[in-house]
Amino acid sequence: MIVLVTGSNGGLGQAIARGFLEDSAESRVLLGVRSNRERAAALAEEFAGRAEVLDLDVTEPAAWEAAVRGILDRHGRLDVLVNNAGFHRDALLATMSDADWEAVRRANLDAVFYGCRAVVRPMMAERHGRIVNVASLSALLAPAGQTNYAAAKAGVVALTQSLAKETARAGITVNAVCPGYIETEALADLDDERRRELARGIPMRRFGKAEEVAAAVRFLAGPEAGYITGAVLKIDGGIF
Repeated sequence: MIVLVTGSNGGLGQAIARGFLEDSAESRVLLGVRSNRERAAALAEEFAGRAEVLDLDVTEPAAWEAAVRGILDRHGRLDVLVNNAGFHRDALLATMSDADWEAVRRANLDAVFYGCRAVVRPMMAERHGRIVNVASLSALLAPAGQTNYAAAKAGVVALTQSLAKETARAGITVNAVCPGYIETEALADLDDERRRELARGIPMRRFGKAEEVAAAVRFLAGPEAGYITGAVLKIDGGIF
């Protein structure tokens, strides 16, 4: 199985990539990163011969086309794309700058469009493929202060469902996961009081683990999920 995971330098991307590598000795994982290569490089070294760092600016369509061509040239196919890269830059709409709106949209929505477009044609030629888009609980329960991020991630959900219908007959599944509060660097700046406050709003009374999201991604990318497409899976401890 040839897998491309974008945002492989972050905690969630690391867990997703590691999950594929540990799940099957046959998996080959491309670790897509735009900057901060250190963590991805360490994972590639740990799984030498089965993982490699791939320089990829997900906001640039030409970079996507070049990356996919390179993967096909080296491996002959691409079985799984996990669109995980993204970030948020929060602000109230009244004070949000054009630059912050555009940067968040490009990283979280445009990047998914470019990635899906780049891989869907070779996947259609193979009559097989798995695309898993990492959206966010913010797409379904949009909080104040995240109009840019919530709108972008909601767009990812809609893109996922539309593309799933377009590719179903070609043997390609397209699904999305919507993580809630997950123990990654995104929560690292929270003080203890804020963490306790947020945890009280989660029925399970805890934050999720990156490995729990990774397990869901692997399931959706695997053969057992062959009849699941257009799904949007909340991974949030029961928040409604």
